[in-house]
Amino acid sequence: QVSLLESGGGSVQAGGSLKLSCAASGSGYSSWYPMAWFRQAPGKEREGVAVIDNVGTTEYADSVTGRFTISKDKSADITYLQMNNLKQEDTAMYYCASDGAWTNLWGGYGNYWGQGTQVTVSS
Repeated sequence: QVSLLESGGGSVQAGGSLKLSCAASGSGYSSWYPMAWFRQAPGKEREGVAVIDNVGTTEYADSVTGRFTISKDKSADITYLQMNNLKQEDTAMYYCASDGAWTNLWGGYGNYWGQGTQVTVSS
């Protein structure tokens, strides 16, 4: 069993910053699992935001490249998403996800998902 708990969401004005955290735990979790952040806005499909593997390789959605940074504290099993220069179109529920396989995870088919944390960006 794997538990992913997100935190750090909130409301911010455009141009502001937020840092999301995802704490992983459970007997089924391994620190070498890739971790990813996804988001889903009302009426839109879920989309991948950023992903990181156990050696620090990262990939980002084009829409957030240069503004968002994913990182992982392997000793604490916490994955972060630093979001800078936020835009109204970043408003969404943000989910943390994990899986043993990068392709499954980044393709949106990860086995483990958190409950989500809401990010709202106002003008």
